[in-house]
Amino acid sequence: MQIISNIEQMQQTILSLRAKGTTIGFVPTMGYLHEGHLTLLQQARKENDIVVLSVFVNPLQFGPNEDFDRYPRNIERDEELARTASVDYLFYPSVEEMYPTPLTTKVTVTARTEVLCGEKRPGHFDGVATVLLKLFNITMPHRAYFGMKDAQQVAVVQGLISDYNIPVTLIPVETVREEDGLAKSSRNVYLSESERKEAPHLYQSLQLAKQAVEEGERDPQAVKAIVTNYIITHTSGEIDYTEVYAYPQLTELERIKGTIIVAVAVKFAKARLIDNITFTI
Repeated sequence: MQIISNIEQMQQTILSLRAKGTTIGFVPTMGYLHEGHLTLLQQARKENDIVVLSVFVNPLQFGPNEDFDRYPRNIERDEELARTASVDYLFYPSVEEMYPTPLTTKVTVTARTEVLCGEKRPGHFDGVATVLLKLFNITMPHRAYFGMKDAQQVAVVQGLISDYNIPVTLIPVETVREEDGLAKSSRNVYLSESERKEAPHLYQSLQLAKQAVEEGERDPQAVKAIVTNYIITHTSGEIDYTEVYAYPQLTELERIKGTIIVAVAVKFAKARLIDNITFTI
């Protein structure tokens, strides 16, 4: 595995590989790798000649009161896991390398962001779209892999790729879960012992919602109530949102039909957890 921190070197390496007809799979991350990331890398490994992993904690997607400085980092561990996953190139730029001067243009996401996490994190997805536009231009992949744990991000990236005719295929990968159903996340380390026991109830609430829809419930408000009541009953967390939307449009439904997302966010003492399921009726 080769570690590259310089943009020009990364681009020249990719151009050389593409000139040989090599297919490139790309997994963008903010590091502190866990099994969810490794699943993305495994799929990229199966489907491409070369796998590129980026590790970059992007300051543009953190708000002024969010956890940029506290976001977990362990590059030595990330390097070890990347080697285990047979990554070919680890792109590990500094903030100064990615943003050497103030940006003279701005990427603004105008749809799919006014709900779910985007509603309470203004500018977050602008930062995500900006860094991904840069990373796509730097790594020039044929395929890019994203976890459905952050289904809103997947929807936004789909829009970005389509809007700007970026020659990359987005590959969404199902959420990786612990044995008890909790979605794997770098923020899970912030849960107390009791909160960790409660956290799997988020997924269980989503499963109840899906069951209700499969049994004939078509009222989005009724499905949301099922999720809300279950979480209130089974956890000490504070509900940030429970929602049911069309997917990937992330628009409201008067009646459930087509592909939908049922999503939830819950705040515990030191961690805010998100989860979702998507399915088609």
